[in-house]
This record gives sequence, structure tokens and C-alpha cells, in this order.
Amino acid sequence: MRRPNFRPRVKQEAQHKINDRIRSPKVRLVGENVEPDVYSLEQALKLSDELDLDLVEISPNAVPPVCKILDYKKFLYEKKKKEKEIKAKTKKTVIKELRFGPNTDDHDFEFKAKHGEKFLEEGAKVKAYVHFKGRSIVFKDRGELLLLNLAKRLEEWGAPEQLPKLEGKRMIMVLSPKKKSK
Repeated sequence: MRRPNFRPRVKQEAQHKINDRIRSPKVRLVGENVEPDVYSLEQALKLSDELDLDLVEISPNAVPPVCKILDYKKFLYEKKKKEKEIKAKTKKTVIKELRFGPNTDDHDFEFKAKHGEKFLEEGAKVKAYVHFKGRSIVFKDRGELLLLNLAKRLEEWGAPEQLPKLEGKRMIMVLSPKKKSK
């Protein structure tokens, strides 16, 4: 009896063809300790055996396919290490939110503007929005003025990506931090 959610395990296909799995009769050989040229598959395998390394198909779509003689495990390890390093270097964008009402008082506005200042100094984007409840939607102009005042107040630390835009019951504006000069 089969389980309803059963999926048989599938062997993960190797990323590259190595040694005996290469099927092309001729290969272009590149790499260290080898003179770059087109070799027959037998010659290339013989050379890799002499060097006690693997023959790895690097570019299968080329004519003839490009192969390299190297230690495959070490090659995979270094490739994984490079990918991890690239992933670590990518900067993750953080978005902080500031919520206002259409009738937000001056003191509250200043308090939240200071928070926006701090967020922009830290390099985070700021998504400021005015949330309209019930009938307060008739004060769209107040909400727009509030967001434009915020953009003016924070122009030293960040610039608006777009003008305030009404989406449903929210009027949204996104501020991105200015690049710091070193």
C-alpha cells in the first residue's frame, strides 16, 4: 500500500560530467600542467590518470566540449566557498515603517521624524504611511502634506523614491538613505 504523500528519492544529478561519464569523442582540454588543445577522449582520460586527477566537463555546450583536469572534490569545495562569500557580501535592505494618522500632532510628528532620522543614518529604508480609518479618508490632502513635510524634514538623511501615493486606506511614501561620502 502506497502512502498518499510518498515521493521516491531521486539521486541528485552531478553538476558536471566527470571521467567516464563524458560522452563526446573529442574534448578541448584546458588547465594547469596541460597544453591547451583538442584531444580525443581516451587521450584526455589517460592524461588525467597520469596526473592522478579527474577530467571534468566544464562547458558542455561548446563544440567540442571544454574539459579541465583537476581535483573534483577540491573544485566543488572552492566553488561552494566562493558562492558563500558572494552571498555574505550582498547587502540586505532593511525597511523600517513609520505610521501616521491624518490628524497627527506636531509633537508626535517630530518624535517619529527623529526615529526616521535614526533609521536613515543606519542605512535602512523608511516606509512612511498615513493610515486612514473610517471617514478620515476625506482628509487625503492632510495625509499628503504630512508625508511631504516628513520628506522635507528628512532631506538631509534621505531622499523620497516616489511621491506619496494612495493605496487603499494608506498613503505611502518610501525614503531611501543618501550615500555617505567616505
